[in-house]
Amino acid sequence: MQVTVEIDPKWVKTTRSPVYVIVSALSGVSITFAPLFLYWSGQGKFDPHGRIVAVLCFAVIYFVSWFYFRLGSLVAKEVRQDSKATTS
Repeated sequence: MQVTVEIDPKWVKTTRSPVYVIVSALSGVSITFAPLFLYWSGQGKFDPHGRIVAVLCFAVIYFVSWFYFRLGSLVAKEVRQDSKATTS
């Protein structure tokens, strides 16, 4: 089966821009280091800047997941439409 996915030009421009490189780099951070830094912040290891570190960690985790869920939902929508068209 071959699936062709049509994505909004805004998302195509985003995935071809340096923004996508930044999001890709932040993916590893959101999975590994952000939870670790949140854990350390809870223990008080970043005492003077603990709140800033915690907020930044939550922001990275939220932003990366939002970006990929948004892009993934567009692709899944196109795949569902294509599979309905082939079964009809």
